[in-house]
Amino acid sequence: MTATVAIALSVNGELVEANVLPRLNLADFLREHLKLTGTHVGCEHGVCGACTVRVNGDIVRSCLMLAVQANKAAIETIEGLSDSGEIADLQSAFRERNALQCGFCTPGMLIAAQDLLKQSSCPDREQIREHLSGNYCRCTGYQAIIDAIEATARSRAGRLS
Repeated sequence: MTATVAIALSVNGELVEANVLPRLNLADFLREHLKLTGTHVGCEHGVCGACTVRVNGDIVRSCLMLAVQANKAAIETIEGLSDSGEIADLQSAFRERNALQCGFCTPGMLIAAQDLLKQSSCPDREQIREHLSGNYCRCTGYQAIIDAIEATARSRAGRLS
């Protein structure tokens, strides 16, 4: 029998304490233990970006991070960003421009897009493409996603002026 490890972390602003197997990845912990199923698991190799979450403010592939590595960290999932309203304008832009399609990649795309918009208030289309290069979408061809992010950046910039 494998021994478990006690962890304590903040997930979407709430303290979570659990005993986990040492090899349990963060994506599976979020999905199976906390029932936060917005974090999708696509490739399990860190290539597709569907499992993107924020850990202490930085975006990471949760399929590549062990839950024990997240001990004492602050984790933000798509559910937390959506519930807080932080990405409401991005969500609307994705919906309006049909950047959702099947929706499997959408949570990771939204987190990556929000990360970009925090770093650069008005990224150009090439910067958007570059920042999303680790997030795969098999349905949209990316054009609608880039359009949605660009429109959100422009809208936010207009509110700042």
